[in-house]
Amino acid sequence: MNITLALMGLSIYLLIWVKLPEWGTWFGSIIDQLPAPLAYLYDAWRCPYCFGFWVALALHGLTGIQTIPALDTAGSSLGGVGQMVFWFLDALASATLILIGKLALDAIAVPAIKGFQMTQQFKQSFRDQHADNQ
Repeated sequence: MNITLALMGLSIYLLIWVKLPEWGTWFGSIIDQLPAPLAYLYDAWRCPYCFGFWVALALHGLTGIQTIPALDTAGSSLGGVGQMVFWFLDALASATLILIGKLALDAIAVPAIKGFQMTQQFKQSFRDQHADNQ
């Protein structure tokens, strides 16, 4: 199994739905100006699994990278229909990995943020103590 495609898809997902909206109001303005069908897709594809399926198909077509290379040999032996089935199954596998990656990042985010906050409070207590002693 190759996780390269899923990692690229997860990176694109994080950029579009997590990071760009945080980098000021310009991205939200662009989304607000999109035609209704594209604005709907932006909202509908917020789901990492849904987005993951479509981005995996696109990335597979652009790069030729496969999540499950063994499906390629099985798909090519069946001709054109087999190739379409292979791309579909490969995109489903990639979407599953993208969803698992997003859930894993969400799961570690809360403890990481809490740990950072506790560290900052701990450091601030030393600064406050140092200021009181002067």
